[in-house]
Amino acid sequence: MFKKTLLAGALGAAMLTAALPQTALAENTLRMAYDADPVSLDIHEQLSGGILQLSHMAFDPLVRWTKDFEFEPRLATEWEQVDDTTMRISLREGVTFHSGNPFTAEDVAWTVERLKRSPDFKAIFEPIETVNVVDEHTVEIISKRPNPLLLNMATYIFPMDSQFYSGETDGGKAKDEIVKNGNSYASRNISGTGPFQVTNRQQGVRVDFERFDDYWDSESPGNVDAITLTPIGENATRVAALLSGDVDFIAPVPPNDLERIESDEDTNLVTMSGTRIILFHMNQERVEAFQDPRVRQAFNYAINQEGIADRLMKGFATPAAQFSPEGYSGHNPDLEPRFDLDRAKELMAEAGYEDGFSVSMMAPNNRYVNDAKIAQAVAAMLARINVTVDLKTLPKAQYWGEYDDRAADMMMIGWHSDTEDSANFHQYLTECPDADSGGGQYNAGNYCNEELDQLMVDANLEVDLEKRGEMLRELEQGLYDDAAFIPLHWQNLAWASAANVDIEPVVNVMNFPYLGDLVIEEE
Repeated sequence: MFKKTLLAGALGAAMLTAALPQTALAENTLRMAYDADPVSLDIHEQLSGGILQLSHMAFDPLVRWTKDFEFEPRLATEWEQVDDTTMRISLREGVTFHSGNPFTAEDVAWTVERLKRSPDFKAIFEPIETVNVVDEHTVEIISKRPNPLLLNMATYIFPMDSQFYSGETDGGKAKDEIVKNGNSYASRNISGTGPFQVTNRQQGVRVDFERFDDYWDSESPGNVDAITLTPIGENATRVAALLSGDVDFIAPVPPNDLERIESDEDTNLVTMSGTRIILFHMNQERVEAFQDPRVRQAFNYAINQEGIADRLMKGFATPAAQFSPEGYSGHNPDLEPRFDLDRAKELMAEAGYEDGFSVSMMAPNNRYVNDAKIAQAVAAMLARINVTVDLKTLPKAQYWGEYDDRAADMMMIGWHSDTEDSANFHQYLTECPDADSGGGQYNAGNYCNEELDQLMVDANLEVDLEKRGEMLRELEQGLYDDAAFIPLHWQNLAWASAANVDIEPVVNVMNFPYLGDLVIEEE
């Protein structure tokens, strides 16, 4: 079913720098279809699954997660906790960027400083005071205070080519500037250390990658020479492309097609329980009623999470009542979905809104599994407590600009904890918004509870993991009691491929496939 193709590898001059070296004509090309392509080539512009998937293709992290949630050395080879606030990291030698520049400790220090000023990443890296360059292949990361999550954070340090991104463009713009949903040098040009280099990009149409000839990881089993990524937003079209042999790897697989793909002898299907929470925010600055916790609670009682998981998601989701999935330190087993329509109506009446009110709602229509249908179902459920919903769904590429502008009263988002830790959910989704610190960067509800914020801060200083877990479970309880948001479900994950494309070893619960290690078997 897999077909070998040729990729010329011509560089689009308007999109990519001419400094990138050409590779030989590809023999094994993986034709993959995601529901959307990356919104930018700047891996610090947006904290999203699509950008992180790109990061693992064109860059390497200092360390990465294994399937068993252990830390695997990548550009970092060794690390040592020198004292409570200092970690010394030894870096891999002999690594080259796609531009030809050598990878050194200066690139790590430069990258962390850039992360600290990224609107999306700076909250994660706020605990970092500085990165000291000890020698060409050694750095010391200095924290402002004891930090139990430093190695977790290191999975998000993908060293960038500091020489490549320094200086100014012909138009006088700094090459390292970060422009959200805009046009910058880094959004159009890319130089990483990863297994693949970008050779062509047409936003919304395709992205072409070629294997980097000078890639450092000679022990990788991967044998893919080139990748063509085509975004196919329509579920049925994406599945049909796989079954007809037009593509070799797709994600996500819609729940309705799981059995169909599994029964096809020419395809592989891999599924696993997910940790990405799908939820709605209620914007308290746009809707006065949302400032009343009784109204927020009523909205939560009105939503039938189990019905959505069973009927819309075909059981391919786990109903949620909190951020943290089972297995996370902050998961509170006492919290359960609370669908109760009578109680929802009582709370609306108590708050003085028995006759309801109108709200606007926005959701993407090609980012999460069945996202538009889920939004329609939520709108219909809210109608039963006399809430009139004006729903608008948008393609992912347009949606995130609207989300950043908080353009609707209720907005959908899905979130996978970037540090595989419970505190990260609150830090980005419900912490009091603070543009300076980056806290609440994706808090489209403008929810704010300073006591819960302090509980998170205290938990992030606690090195006793048992005590820290108790604090994070208390945080989940507080958010639940305050109805800070409307949790829907944790979205399960599914990938499918041609039978000779061995995807199982490279996919993971983070949904960042390690495609550099992908093996295509001989037919």
